[in-house]
Amino acid sequence: MMKKQEVFVGVASVLCLVMVAGYRMGRSDVRSAYVPEAPDYANPTMWITAENDSAGTGADVFYVVSTWEKDWQTEDGRLCHYADVWNAAHREHMGIEINRVAAYMGEGNNFYAPFYRHMTIDGWMTRNSDTISHRVRLSMDDVKRAYDHFQQHRDRRRPFVMAGFSQGGMAMVELLKHMTDDDYRQLVACYVLGYRVTAQDTLDCCRIRAAKDSADVGVTICYNTVKAVRYVPQFIKGTVLCINPVNWRTDATPAMLHDTITVAVDTTEHVLVVKGYSASEYPPYKGFLNVGDIHSCEPWLYSDCLKRNIALRISEWRKH
Repeated sequence: MMKKQEVFVGVASVLCLVMVAGYRMGRSDVRSAYVPEAPDYANPTMWITAENDSAGTGADVFYVVSTWEKDWQTEDGRLCHYADVWNAAHREHMGIEINRVAAYMGEGNNFYAPFYRHMTIDGWMTRNSDTISHRVRLSMDDVKRAYDHFQQHRDRRRPFVMAGFSQGGMAMVELLKHMTDDDYRQLVACYVLGYRVTAQDTLDCCRIRAAKDSADVGVTICYNTVKAVRYVPQFIKGTVLCINPVNWRTDATPAMLHDTITVAVDTTEHVLVVKGYSASEYPPYKGFLNVGDIHSCEPWLYSDCLKRNIALRISEWRKH
């Protein structure tokens, strides 16, 4: 279907999204901005893939990367609010995260991750919901086209898993609303890492079903991590889904991770609260990211748990 790409190894410096009401950007900002050429998802350059399911017992994994680029300018001085998928440096940046995730989500599975014109971190930092919703529409349209290409070119008898982090987590929520019922019958699970699922989302889409344990299928797994409830950032407030990826419980029963870290669900704010973890590898970013919340840890802190869980849910799906 798509050409296998070289795996880049590195430590991801993941940027996040901030969604707080604030000042309004002018209309001239939108009109004067440069919009990069759209991705052509028939071109293998637009994908990182890994074909690892030689036994035919795994699944197809569709992964959407988080935010990596800042606003940048073209040679003629026009401002751009999106990643450019035709820019090799931008693809390399996204590839750091994608390939690190592929190393565990793609084990025993076929793994597919598109490059897309993700909205830059500066877009989220406007703190303006109108600006954010206007700009991110293009990013989500790219993801939907990539997903449609993925579905059209894979063996649709096979199960599939969806996962995304941060802006990619937002894409997961949008794809659950976008997919067909035929698609949904093949869905093992959808992992929304570091983004929210609201009550309105669940009303808008019957395919958003909260995971209740480690082995249910056709479900959505969602979590966000903080050091204490007082650090819950505004952009995840209102989430109604949270499951502990260590013990796969939705109540407040704590779980021990790596013998030193305790992880428990706060059932009021629907977030994970961790204790015994400094998170020093994720320094604060501009005073709003990783300051009490630990947004940047979501795909990495629980990677062993996610790897085992994906395999378990695929096995359970194949029993039906």
